[in-house]
Amino acid sequence: NMATLEKLYKQVENIKAIAEENRQKENEAAVRIQSWFRGCQVRAYVSLLHKNATSIQKIWHGLTARALFRQRVKTAYFITKMNFYNKMAVKVNISLARYLEGLTRKNKHIRRDLEEVAELQWKERERITLEKQEKEKNIQAQRLHFLLSTKQCLGVFNSPFRAEPDETELRLRKVRPLLVRSAPKERKNPNITPDLNNLMPNRERLPPIHKKPQGPFRPALEVQQQRHRPLEPSLHVISSITALEEAREELKWQEWRTRIIDQTYVTHTHKRSHYEGLMHTSTPFEQVAYGTKHFREEHKEYLKGKKPFKTVFTTCHVFDKFGRLYSSAGNIV
Repeated sequence: NMATLEKLYKQVENIKAIAEENRQKENEAAVRIQSWFRGCQVRAYVSLLHKNATSIQKIWHGLTARALFRQRVKTAYFITKMNFYNKMAVKVNISLARYLEGLTRKNKHIRRDLEEVAELQWKERERITLEKQEKEKNIQAQRLHFLLSTKQCLGVFNSPFRAEPDETELRLRKVRPLLVRSAPKERKNPNITPDLNNLMPNRERLPPIHKKPQGPFRPALEVQQQRHRPLEPSLHVISSITALEEAREELKWQEWRTRIIDQTYVTHTHKRSHYEGLMHTSTPFEQVAYGTKHFREEHKEYLKGKKPFKTVFTTCHVFDKFGRLYSSAGNIV
């Protein structure tokens, strides 16, 4: 037994030495595995951080680049717009300068034409004035023609103390004497009364005593208009007795013209079934005629052998024939 124990003890010692050697190897192997695994983890995390940083930088760079691009686009657009506006302003200024220059030339021509027209008008007025003065002088010379010089006696305007005769003397020689017309003879008519206005021109005319004749008289024009005034019938006479029915019929035709389909639209869920009445009622479920077609109950069996009721609207048809079946005297033809 002792030998076995000792043998076992030696085996245990050997196993412990082998285990100690293996433990050291296993520890180093575990350290290597852990270091490799942790290195993989750290490298993966660092790689993830790099990717995230890259994506953040990419987004940020994109935002800043787009903002910068927008600003540059706005600046370029503003510069282009200002250049275009400046170019258009230059064109407008050039066109305005040309227009003003042409307008100035045109105004000069118009002023020159107006001055010429004014000068021609002034000359025409001067000519008319001279002609008028010349005509007046000729008329005056005709009136003073008896002052013309003769061979026996010198005239008033031909003084012997002057070297040449006066202008009036020369004018008197050119014109003819003015003919004196005889005054019209007065007609001897004892029935004609003298005009008081000519005899007394300074006499004031007296106002009329009455502006219109006294009494219950109206002006003749107003009386004539009253006699020939057109007929103005009342609404009851103008309108026909069947105007209501005609209006309803016209309204029905207007509704029918605006309708696209004559048949009413019914869905597929609609069931065409009659209304089932209750058991304890006896109404026919129809439209009651009372109040719409008539206003009294009709019992035809009670009215047999009796005369129908006479209405008061039978004479209204006579007004529809007004002006067509009447003579000039007002009697029916």
